[in-house]
Amino acid sequence: MAGSAAVLEDGSLISRLDRKLLQLEQVFALLSGLAVFSLMLLAVISVGGRNTMNAPLPGYVDWIEQAMPLIAFMGIAYVQRDGGHIRMDIVIGALRGRGLWLFELISVLMMLVLMLALVWGSWAHFERSFDFSAPLWSRDSSIDIGLPIWPAKLLAPVAFSVLVLRLFLQVWGYGRALMLGLEAPVAVPLIQDAAEQAAAEAEQLSGHDDDAIGGRR
Repeated sequence: MAGSAAVLEDGSLISRLDRKLLQLEQVFALLSGLAVFSLMLLAVISVGGRNTMNAPLPGYVDWIEQAMPLIAFMGIAYVQRDGGHIRMDIVIGALRGRGLWLFELISVLMMLVLMLALVWGSWAHFERSFDFSAPLWSRDSSIDIGLPIWPAKLLAPVAFSVLVLRLFLQVWGYGRALMLGLEAPVAVPLIQDAAEQAAAEAEQLSGHDDDAIGGRR
């Protein structure tokens, strides 16, 4: 098991599936970060071109629109895995044992129902935009330079589907903890007090320092 990590691990099936899904979530989160970095570069190019040659980047707003789903949706499953979304920690922190796992299970089930509806709705929205017989397979396009919009619309159901998989795992984890009366279940985010959070941050920083020293050697 991980020492002071928010998500514990062991050799069970649910923990192995958790780690496999985490690899996909990390790739999606990386894509989201690269999208943010790309928008920063586009902003520099656009502003630089406007100031030096009076020629801003064509379709700058169109590219921003295309990148927004990457930024907004691709990292949500990764954040859910670590319990990083907005939570009522003051209320949840007062619960213990099966009461805590029941509260968490109900919360995750409500999120799961919502996300299943969003997957269905966002996929239908993508289908209205995609057409094999249309130019660039798109029934609609951006206003300025005519970028097809269906790739951006496809990102929403894909990212939401990964989140659905994460929520299914967490339903399993909390349900297992509730049934077995576990104190520290695996594959679900556990609430950390201030001391545990400080220890985790110190361990992370120590690992970065060790990597830096090893690199200088």
